[in-house]
Amino acid sequence: MDYNKYLRMQKMPHIWCPGCGNGIVLKAILRAIDRLGLNKDEIVMVSGIGCSSRTPGYVDFNTVHTTHGRALAFATGIKLAKPELTVIVVSGDGDATAIGGNHFIHTARRNIDLTMIIFNNYIYGMTGGQYSPTTPSGKWGSTAPYGNLENSFDICGLASAAGASYVARGTVYHAVQLDKLIENGIRKKGFSVVEALTPCPTYYGRRNSQKSVIDMMNWQIENTVKSKSGNVSPDNLEGKLSIGVLVDREKPEYVEAYQKFIARLNTEVKHEPAL
Repeated sequence: MDYNKYLRMQKMPHIWCPGCGNGIVLKAILRAIDRLGLNKDEIVMVSGIGCSSRTPGYVDFNTVHTTHGRALAFATGIKLAKPELTVIVVSGDGDATAIGGNHFIHTARRNIDLTMIIFNNYIYGMTGGQYSPTTPSGKWGSTAPYGNLENSFDICGLASAAGASYVARGTVYHAVQLDKLIENGIRKKGFSVVEALTPCPTYYGRRNSQKSVIDMMNWQIENTVKSKSGNVSPDNLEGKLSIGVLVDREKPEYVEAYQKFIARLNTEVKHEPAL
């Protein structure tokens, strides 16, 4: 496929570091969109703040680069105002689950028809390598010089428990699988979350015994197990992450329910007796 037709080439070169996996995630998104045959003018990509949140600047869609943690709030307003649009939210692990954590769980609870792609590199990459809610316990961050004491969020488990219709996890090593997960997420009616594990060699890898992007890719190979709808033997999953479709369920979608609610109220008001 021709990636250039979806890109703002005048914005190149991009700002991502050598070895960063964000470009692989971007290309996976574009392959999914190309296969779906979506019109560029009918897509809105929304982001907050962070390395991954620079993605909308490079794509030739309707794009909104918003404030830290608030991408889902903006995306919700866009979807309610223009339900016919395909709204894709890109976010980092810190942007989505730290300052944006409350928006994340309530968007899942409402089951709004948005597709959220969370670039999870286990660190705040743009602002100096602070530990994030997904930094594994014991791993180093600039704000955890002796190792992170906290337990980390399971993004997919959080999305599932909060009520998302579709939840999947992929890696940049498994790039072909990743674009299929994103494609399925865009197709799905309701809130779709795709967690994309992506390396940050600059701030996470080199300080956590993964000296090169090759080491980080090997970690993804050795520490993930492919699954279908989360069906993985506990023996095979011990100490590893399940990748693939983890949740795929049918649930009422908020925007559709909201439109029906407004239509019913309008009908009832018209038939109310005059005072």
